[in-house]
Amino acid sequence: MGRMAKNLGLYLVLIVLVVSLVNLFLSPTHAPSEYEPISYSEFLSAFRSGQIESAEIDGNTIRGERLDGRKYTTIGVGVGELAKEMADKGVDVKVLPPQQAPWWASMMTSLFPTLLLIGAWIFILYHMQGGGNRVMGFAKSKAKLYLDNRPKVTFADVAGCDESKEELAEVVEYLKDPSKFSKLGAKIPKGVLLLGPPGSGKTLLARACSGEADVPFFSISGSDFVEMFVGVGAARVRDMFEQARKYQPCIVFIDEIDAVGRHRGAGLGGGHDEREQTLNQLLVEMDGFDENSGIILIAATNRPDILDPALLRPGRFDRQIVVDRPDLKGREAILRVHVKKVKLDDDVDLAVIARRTPGFVGADLANLVNEAALLAARQGKDKIGMAEFEEAIDRVIAGPERRSRLISEREKEIIAYHEVGHALVAKLIPGCDPVHKVSIIPRGHRALGYTLQLPEEDRFLMSKKELLNRISVLLGGRVAEELHFDDVTTGAQNDLERATQIARQMVTEFGMSDRLGPVTLGKKHHEVFLGRDIMEDRNYSDEVAYAIDQEVRRIIDECYEQVKNLLEQHRAVHVKVAKVLLEEEVIEGPRLDEILKENLVEEEAGTLSEETNSRGLEEANQEI
Repeated sequence: MGRMAKNLGLYLVLIVLVVSLVNLFLSPTHAPSEYEPISYSEFLSAFRSGQIESAEIDGNTIRGERLDGRKYTTIGVGVGELAKEMADKGVDVKVLPPQQAPWWASMMTSLFPTLLLIGAWIFILYHMQGGGNRVMGFAKSKAKLYLDNRPKVTFADVAGCDESKEELAEVVEYLKDPSKFSKLGAKIPKGVLLLGPPGSGKTLLARACSGEADVPFFSISGSDFVEMFVGVGAARVRDMFEQARKYQPCIVFIDEIDAVGRHRGAGLGGGHDEREQTLNQLLVEMDGFDENSGIILIAATNRPDILDPALLRPGRFDRQIVVDRPDLKGREAILRVHVKKVKLDDDVDLAVIARRTPGFVGADLANLVNEAALLAARQGKDKIGMAEFEEAIDRVIAGPERRSRLISEREKEIIAYHEVGHALVAKLIPGCDPVHKVSIIPRGHRALGYTLQLPEEDRFLMSKKELLNRISVLLGGRVAEELHFDDVTTGAQNDLERATQIARQMVTEFGMSDRLGPVTLGKKHHEVFLGRDIMEDRNYSDEVAYAIDQEVRRIIDECYEQVKNLLEQHRAVHVKVAKVLLEEEVIEGPRLDEILKENLVEEEAGTLSEETNSRGLEEANQEI
């Protein structure tokens, strides 16, 4: 930065000197010092009184000599007619021709602003690209080369994706010993595309591949190719592969390749834009490799659906490796990797934490461990306990606690009955996911309370019964408000939205409607230029649309009636659990099971005694 400021100061000094010299040469010639400056009126008075002997006119400047020998100079206006009048009066008048500036000065005056702009532009590019002989270096590749400073990550530091590591291990083995494959006539894939949701470990796998292979490693982001200058992206692609050929065998890693590899012809104007030129050059470079080339291209993306088909064909990205969300064992293995750098208490069970974090990816689990460590440090502990992990899970899922939010007792009571409604339905309907925690402590941005359900095992399929159970649990809060307060609130907005979405998917996507049958209704259009779904095509008639609405309404109504009957039957249990929740604010799963077990036994005993009493009255009436 200091060197740049020094050079900038030098250039400014040179510019000032050039401007000063030009002004010096172009400035009019001043009269010698022996000429006495006088006013124009004094000159006219002297002329009319006959005291002027000679006059020399140079433009608007008049200088000469008086009769007494004194020399004068003045500035006049309209001196042409005055010169004629002086000549008629016998004054020796000499008129000088107008002076012309030198040709180089005129050229300097006209070209100087243009030259100044060009110089400023070159100066900016010079320092943006680091100076030297790289004034046009914006066409150079921005890929970072790692030789001896390669990432120290190995496959031992990557967990939860054993199949992906096995696929990449072949690439590493080829780079270490190509003859093992060439003697069998096998060809290693030229390109490996890592697919998976954000945070699943795609970039980490590429870094581990570099650490294992012990070969030069080029790393670049897809967005580093495209600039505002047309053709720069293609030039950078060419330069990157030229550099890679000098270091082969090597690995070239392109992160977020969807930034440059999107489907061509998807622009709003349909034009041949800069991004498409860059993609075309990338396709040519990948297909132009020699068969025995030692350049392996690894790319990562979480949007494979928007990539150009030409990029995915064999010969370019031959192998596509899915780095999916880890399962139960994978989450436990990832946690073991991340807890190596922290101190754990004896009560921490990673298997339990893995079971309570379904759907978490590697980045979520790393954040979970870090949040738990921060919570332990905040409380002055020297080790991380299970309580910190439990709180960290809640923070990651629902956000931090907001105990400072002031909620009235009336609203707090409504929230408690609402959340207990969810939990009670989940407990009473067989097949629902177990309730892990019920809380009325506000969290995050909008959650005033929450009911957390965690599945006992990872599931990849959902049955019709499970979907209906999920809708019933979502409706439990709304039904609870209606039964206990004879009114409803806006607290069930998100519950109703999710329940309606599940019901509509059952009818239109999953074919779970007996009336409409096993068909898919509606077709989504993908606008790959925007990278998201923007509209849905109705490939069905208005009559079918009406039937869809009726089926969605029927599913919601049937679940609503089931939940209403269920909560009415256990109204007393609902009230007791809600009172406990109001006192304790948080009820864990085992505590909830204990409360329900006690109250449900009492409720069944009360129901049996009522039936016995009514049966005894009937028998007595019969005897009478």
